[in-house]
Amino acid sequence: MSKKKKILAGVLILFVLLVNVLVIMKPANPESGTVTVNITVKSEDANEFQMFYLLPEQKMPKEFSEVQSEKVWYDSVGKKDTFSFEIPKDVAYLRLDFGNIAAETEVTGINFSYKLKKIKMDSAELLNITRDNSVSVEENGNGGILVDAGKKDPFVVWDVSTLGIPDMVHSASQIYFYAFKIILLLVLDLGLLLILTHFERMISLPKELIENRKLILNLGKNDFKNKFAGSFFGTFWAFVQPIVTVLVYWFVFEKGLKAGGQLTAAGIEVPFVLWLIAGMVPWFFFSDALGSGTNAMMEYSYLVKKVVFKISILPIVKVMSALFVHIFFIAFTIVLYAAYHYYPDLYTLQILYYSFALLVFTLALVYGTCAIVIFFKDLTQIINIVLQVGVWITPIMWNIDTMQLSPVLITIFKLNPLYYIVAGYRDSLINKVWFFERPGLTLYFWVVTLALLALGTSIFKRLRVHFADVL
Repeated sequence: MSKKKKILAGVLILFVLLVNVLVIMKPANPESGTVTVNITVKSEDANEFQMFYLLPEQKMPKEFSEVQSEKVWYDSVGKKDTFSFEIPKDVAYLRLDFGNIAAETEVTGINFSYKLKKIKMDSAELLNITRDNSVSVEENGNGGILVDAGKKDPFVVWDVSTLGIPDMVHSASQIYFYAFKIILLLVLDLGLLLILTHFERMISLPKELIENRKLILNLGKNDFKNKFAGSFFGTFWAFVQPIVTVLVYWFVFEKGLKAGGQLTAAGIEVPFVLWLIAGMVPWFFFSDALGSGTNAMMEYSYLVKKVVFKISILPIVKVMSALFVHIFFIAFTIVLYAAYHYYPDLYTLQILYYSFALLVFTLALVYGTCAIVIFFKDLTQIINIVLQVGVWITPIMWNIDTMQLSPVLITIFKLNPLYYIVAGYRDSLINKVWFFERPGLTLYFWVVTLALLALGTSIFKRLRVHFADVL
């Protein structure tokens, strides 16, 4: 190993060791303020159930209010159905309203859950903590209670202050926090070991790209200009189409569907056009770079057939070409935000990090797709369909923070690496959240991206000896 490579390996080891220290020293995150209460019911009539809660400082029963409540509709007549309600962890009283009709209802299970921890209530415990009720309540013999309304507007109030819900939240948070630390340290150290054992092969592609950076930049500029060669307005069209697309979506959603301002996870309400463009800008780059990068080998087939040409630089040439437009739209977005009095600050600089992350993720895909498409032409059509669907399954034009989705479904949506990028742009421009404040998502994104990059470059290297023959 040469001296430069040894220095690079040493810097990498020191960096990972520093990250290890930072992970170990990282204090626990503030505990979530809510838990989930799951209630399983079976009723003889379709009905509306409403859960109210009171905090310790509030007086029962007069301070029960609609503001501190959540409604669900039961229509599985004669069958069990489970409803989930979000309540504060320091809740003192719960009140369950059994609709507004006189119906017999079985409550066959209540539990309070936070992450992997649960507090389950049986019939005896439910009766023991009952503090107020306008109905007849008794054990049903199946571990639950039977509620016989007998009149309209029936309800039951439970005193849950002695169940130890805050202790459960604290215990679960600690387990989750330390488990996450251990997993993060294992991934970092195993990743370092893997890189060091395959160091020569891992740095071969970055080395080629760095050595040919001037050629890549020049080819990228030429490719950008050649896209619109012969048209009257030239490169002007590269900027018009995305702007028109944003305007159309803005008009349809805000004016047509009355989307109005969007409330983010940080509790900040912003105009829809600002919220939308923060998600659309990275998507424009991704879709353009992936589509054109996939066809890089076929478009530059005359260079691929040259024995002395470094064809490994061609995919990044296409990505660089798309990057020129992306830089313009980042500047356009910052100006648009400033026009709405959302001025740039230190958090805005994070866009550079998220743009780099998006660039690496796109390259990871492009190196694999540009090699496969030579032998499987249908891949181009598949990618077009994936891009059409992807803009909708990525929370770009709909707000994942305000939609009532199950935790499982939210997790599935967040497994999409582009969610990390889109959320990152909004964190930089709206929420003012640093990327290292989301360590789980950051780790997941880079593990997936580096794995795809290793896979994509491996496919590219194995297939490139056959490119000239097929093209």
